[in-house]
Amino acid sequence: MKVLHIINGLGDGGAEGVLVRLCTYDKVNEHIVVSLLNHGKYGAELKMKGIDVHCLELGSFLKFVFGFFKLVRIIRLAKPDIVQTWLYHSDLFGGIASYFAGVRRVIWCVRNGDLISGKTKRTTILIVNTLAKISYLVPSRIVVCSLKARETHELLGYNRSIMSCIPNGYDLGRFCFDKGGRESFRSGWGVPFDAKLIGMVGRYDPVKDHENLLLAISILNRRNISFFCVLVGEDLDESNQEINRMICELEIQNRVILAGQKNDVPAVMSALDLHVLSSCTEAFPNVVAEAMACETPCIVTDVGDSGHIVGNAGWIVPPQNAQALAEGIELALASLNSANLDEIKKRARARIIANFGMDSMVSSYQAIWQEVISECAD
Repeated sequence: MKVLHIINGLGDGGAEGVLVRLCTYDKVNEHIVVSLLNHGKYGAELKMKGIDVHCLELGSFLKFVFGFFKLVRIIRLAKPDIVQTWLYHSDLFGGIASYFAGVRRVIWCVRNGDLISGKTKRTTILIVNTLAKISYLVPSRIVVCSLKARETHELLGYNRSIMSCIPNGYDLGRFCFDKGGRESFRSGWGVPFDAKLIGMVGRYDPVKDHENLLLAISILNRRNISFFCVLVGEDLDESNQEINRMICELEIQNRVILAGQKNDVPAVMSALDLHVLSSCTEAFPNVVAEAMACETPCIVTDVGDSGHIVGNAGWIVPPQNAQALAEGIELALASLNSANLDEIKKRARARIIANFGMDSMVSSYQAIWQEVISECAD
């Protein structure tokens, strides 16, 4: 069958990564990808793998109008069996465009765990409320990536009768411990071989709550706990005045390294002794599973499915509580000095192997597509 995917963009994000993995590892069906924005991080990679990629470059109102009709035309010419949309804006924009193009087999992919007042944009909340109303008319299925996302969107009024939960899956051949990558990145960051290095991988965004992590680092710094912290992701570099200001005000310049965006995530995860997720909201945070697959233990705030991913192979603390996060990091670092370090690392990877393999995710999507086609044929 032919599946046409519509997504907000192809930058460095969790949904984007899952889309790329799904298109790459599904060897049975044909995939086409439409980005509402540009090629981003993944466009070239998809094209290299033989996947047709269209970019609408939406921006101004005029581009938005022309882009809508261009998308309708792309769908009509492609004649897909399924249109699958990813993230709120694409669910709305792509769902309506599919209707105009004459395609009724539409699947929405919902990736958010919570909508937080003051951190979620008003336009996004407006779109979500609209989607809740039309969820009884437009999609044939709604796929959520986490149990938390399902709960949240049911409460928001989404059509629960067509919801299915498919957790993210990971290429465990790629995401594994990389000794050479560990040594290379630590050397490049100026981190001594025997120093404890914690880190967080994720774009600079209010929902990631980097401030919470920096406050926790400040607390640990005052306690003279020995460690370094590296922040990896989009906008986490010297050009970010806001985060640099916070680091200076908290007097933790000697602790924090701003590394910017890195493409070799397995090597980055391997360089860390502990990965920290300080978010105030999540659905299914990829970085936690990716770190654990690379044998890097995690401490997470209890948001979305973070606690479910970690299970008994890491540490869980309440969100938006720097004191609790600092105490959790201190406990984790102490545990990583123990004789059980190898066991802790192996337990982290074993949990991902047991619960979040690539084959399981791909086969689940294939089953959903086939169900939708069968239902619409009846």
